Amino acid sequence: MSSVGESVSTWCGRRHACSSLICRLNGLGNAMFYRMLNVVTSATYETRRVRKQITVLEALDVAKTQLYHFTTIVIAGMGFFTDAYDLFSISLITDLLGRIYFSDGKLPTSAAVVVNGTALVGTVLGQIFFGWLGDRMGRKHIYGVTLKLMVLCSLASGLSFSRKPKDVIATLCFFRFWLGIGIGGDYPLSATIMSEYANKRTRGTFIAAVFAMQGLGNLAAGTVVLIISARFKNTPAYKTDQFGQADYVWRIVLMLGAIPALLTYYWRMKMPETARYTALITRNLKQAASDMTSVLDIEIPAGKEEMDVLARQDEFGLFSTKFFHRYGRELLGTTMCWLVLDIVFYPLNLFMKPIFNSIGWFEDTGNEDPLQQTYSIARTHAIIILSGTLPGFLFTVIFIDKLGRIRIQLVGFTMMTIFILGLAGPYNKWSHNKSTHIGFAIIYAFIFFFANFGPNSTTFILPTEIFPTRLRSTCHGISGAVGKIGAIIGVIWFLLYGQHAIQNALLMLAGCNLVGIMFTLALPESKGMSLEDITGEIDEVEELPIGSPGTDEADFIHSVVV
Repeated sequence: MSSVGESVSTWCGRRHACSSLICRLNGLGNAMFYRMLNVVTSATYETRRVRKQITVLEALDVAKTQLYHFTTIVIAGMGFFTDAYDLFSISLITDLLGRIYFSDGKLPTSAAVVVNGTALVGTVLGQIFFGWLGDRMGRKHIYGVTLKLMVLCSLASGLSFSRKPKDVIATLCFFRFWLGIGIGGDYPLSATIMSEYANKRTRGTFIAAVFAMQGLGNLAAGTVVLIISARFKNTPAYKTDQFGQADYVWRIVLMLGAIPALLTYYWRMKMPETARYTALITRNLKQAASDMTSVLDIEIPAGKEEMDVLARQDEFGLFSTKFFHRYGRELLGTTMCWLVLDIVFYPLNLFMKPIFNSIGWFEDTGNEDPLQQTYSIARTHAIIILSGTLPGFLFTVIFIDKLGRIRIQLVGFTMMTIFILGLAGPYNKWSHNKSTHIGFAIIYAFIFFFANFGPNSTTFILPTEIFPTRLRSTCHGISGAVGKIGAIIGVIWFLLYGQHAIQNALLMLAGCNLVGIMFTLALPESKGMSLEDITGEIDEVEELPIGSPGTDEADFIHSVVV
């Protein structure tokens, strides 16, 4: 009898375990179904919450668009203008450095890796360190430090003098490393400041507008190189001393990167701390209200603020089990999407010259004078930016709060894959037929259009919205740092292997985009919601509508309302 009882007990236990597993899998399956439904249809996903929001934050969420919002876009955006100018201008003068300082007229591969990658290494460290400081000391206090670093190192990069060519390259890389640290710090701070100032209705548009300044900075790099090269190559001195005059060009190009950052320094120092940091981190509600009413035309009702709301905030740290349970999937999604994007984006951006040269776009550069070669490279760069990059940013600004972040990111990764395959598939035809070169350039521009009307913008926006205030800058910094690690991988891999087999390189880049599509599905849609609603950082009661998935396993889905 005892054996029978044990068998019955065992069977009941197994049935209970199987039933529990089936329920959990069924709940997760329903959640994934609703997740896909939200992405591919017009269904929106919202949570009906009953909560008591802090008054000043609620006033920010519903505030109308005002002049100071646009002022903040310009102040934060000029940082990204400088970032893009400094990061991408180096690719336009790399060949010029080889022509000036090396007898064979070519920068050695090892030197090219260091010149192109040093600033990216600094960017990784800057994003992590200053992102962390932004959450510990406040966004405003650190904001000016990164700007000073960018200004000083931009100027110092152009003053890299030495009698020996190798010493010139080493000095240049030293200053570009520190420049990268400043650039890295600007990423999480600018994104977080704009996110926390914006209202919930147009937050995506405002953050996208800040990041779109990257496109203008990229264009400015090409334009400055065009103007400076044309100016110097038409002087009498250039006819007698080509390399001496060309040496001035690359120095002037790098030093001019200090100007846009310097112009906004005063206004950065005048900005008040964001209300969300002051209210939720320092817990000074009166100061938060005072700061916002000083720069925005908003009404904050008088009366006792809800201190009990602040008391209900979660206090777990970045490396806690609770953080990884609640936000681990989101952090994995943002980091992996940014990683694979930058593996693709930076080689295509920094190495336009060897890619276009592989199909015979440029004439025999060995017979051109140094500045004519630089001029040709900058002209092609500017054409791609004007026809692909800037329109992509513009479409993101217009549609980000209409279509949503996830939909744009999925479409962007998908279309980038299609157009890259369009270059790689018939590669031999591109390289053997001059009449097809214009078609190659058009497809190349479409890649950049969908990169910027796609993951290049959304990977920057999402980390500012889906993590709690006390960890927002840190998590954005981590996401961006992993992205820049991807950029370093892409740059090194392309210089060592990819440039010798362009078709295979393009196929590899297309595969990276497919990985980005998969990880995008792990991310939540944040369109039109308050930051506190998205992150759930303040405890609140939820009312789930009928028919919505009610599973903890898929907490990134809120509720489906068609």
